[in-house]
Amino acid sequence: MRLRIAIEIANAMFYLHSAASAPIYHRDVKSSNILLDDKYRAKVSDFGTSRSVALEQTHLTTRVQGTFGYMDPEYFRTNQFTEKSDVYGFGVVLIELLTGQKPISANQSEQVRSLVSYFLHSMQENSLFSILNSMVVKDGPEQEIMVVALLAKRCLNLNGKKRPTMKQVVMELEMIKASGGTVIEDCGDEESETDDMIHSWDTNPSSSMSRTIPTDSVTFPLNSSS
Repeated sequence: MRLRIAIEIANAMFYLHSAASAPIYHRDVKSSNILLDDKYRAKVSDFGTSRSVALEQTHLTTRVQGTFGYMDPEYFRTNQFTEKSDVYGFGVVLIELLTGQKPISANQSEQVRSLVSYFLHSMQENSLFSILNSMVVKDGPEQEIMVVALLAKRCLNLNGKKRPTMKQVVMELEMIKASGGTVIEDCGDEESETDDMIHSWDTNPSSSMSRTIPTDSVTFPLNSSS
């Protein structure tokens, strides 16, 4: 069910980026903006910060808006929002589906306060299954879980150019669903890149959390036919 939800979210994001008459960047992809109906079908909502872009545009240069814990570090540094910034937010949602944990937890120690850092560290230490939701571990095939985790890791790459597009994400998730995760592709991440990704979230997270990041919210549920 979680894999199906991930596919439905990814398809919605792919539609916004590539199939709409003009590309749309959501700019606030997070679990609270994913609506589930009584059959657990997913709809992407809250387009209060969304922006349409011209076909030839590669990014938006704007003041930083979004939700801490889901925000692309590259966007945070440069004020340039790209379609890959939405991919980063989707990566955070994906690891929420895997772990059942919130992206930021003020009640945890600094080492595990950021879910992204905690997840990447567990991947590096080969201890992923120790942080997964118990239902995921119980019901999900091990290889399928691993290949989804590798995809999430690629979505969270500090370098936006190295993240997959939402089209690629959809294709890979559909392949995982069809194959049961029997084929694991090389994610291509260097160990040093993972170290840098962990370090970026471990550097004084308390002060980072105190920064106010504005976001305006109006909810428009995505039409299910999209």
